[in-house]
Amino acid sequence: MNAGLATLSQFTASTPHIVDENGKTPENSIAELIKLELNGRKQWISLRGWDKNAPVLLFLAGGPGGTQMAAVRHELAELEKHFVVVNWDQPGSGKSYYAEKTKNITPETYIQDGYAMTEYLKKRFSKEKIYLVGESWGSALGIFLVDKYPESYHALIGTGQMVDFAETERMDYDKAMEIAKSKGDTAYIKKLMANGRPPYYGKDVIWKSALYLNYLSAYMARNPEIHNPGYNTLRDICSSEYGLLDKINFFRGIVNTYNHVYQQIYTIDMRKDCTKLDVPVYFFLGRHDVNAPTVLVEEYAQVLDAPDKGIVWFEHSGHSPWINEPAKFVREVLSCFSENKTQE
Repeated sequence: MNAGLATLSQFTASTPHIVDENGKTPENSIAELIKLELNGRKQWISLRGWDKNAPVLLFLAGGPGGTQMAAVRHELAELEKHFVVVNWDQPGSGKSYYAEKTKNITPETYIQDGYAMTEYLKKRFSKEKIYLVGESWGSALGIFLVDKYPESYHALIGTGQMVDFAETERMDYDKAMEIAKSKGDTAYIKKLMANGRPPYYGKDVIWKSALYLNYLSAYMARNPEIHNPGYNTLRDICSSEYGLLDKINFFRGIVNTYNHVYQQIYTIDMRKDCTKLDVPVYFFLGRHDVNAPTVLVEEYAQVLDAPDKGIVWFEHSGHSPWINEPAKFVREVLSCFSENKTQE
């Protein structure tokens, strides 16, 4: 890679201006891509909204190690009319890949920096509290944050909600085996059996997990009941937020950070660890999600003690309702958060 070109691409990375239907930028809008230092770690966020005085919504990406800065802008642009939408590349992901050495990242790293991020946003936008939306791994991080710092959040929406990480992996493995047997896919069955049932440990966790996770993703992509299946990875990685180095780290985070952090969270089970929360919590679940088993979320919702709670079903979604049914997702976000908006 040409070093000069790579450096230039990093400096010229940006998030597009907000534009209305007439192609004009609303006077009080905000569209920024900025670097912050959180607990001594340099990290990147995007801030986008039609009105910088609107409530603040922090989106917590999946992973660990995933960046959805561009994906959220593309899929959930409608939210920007109602909130200042903040996307954060967590340590070890995308633009924040070098925020911390991979070997030093723990779940606590994300909790500490997520709280520091929250305090920054509250101060900058003069808010007492902000809103959280977390997807997949981000849904778990959202639970950790509202559990530890309830005074900082109006409400949380978890989508593709993770509850028990080790049990999820076992259920995913078993589901992939069940599908493979029904198809007579003997070569694939042999590969699964060679790895054995999860959880896995060591340097190749990502590759062993990918064997069944990719299989289940392909299974969901073939399901005609799921609308708009899958990520538009080429569109996202070519988006203006990412320089050339970020594009490389887009994938390095998914592989290296995931591999290191994921095996640290097998012991977590929300049904035992986080049963009382002092913040309203809503679960947005895809009816056809075979990645994060919804039965675990239903069990968690039953034992959860919270000021308000609920499950919103997306009948044409798999693991990513915000991508599969974005229009409905936005409507339901506004519905769940509307009561809390009067508290600003």
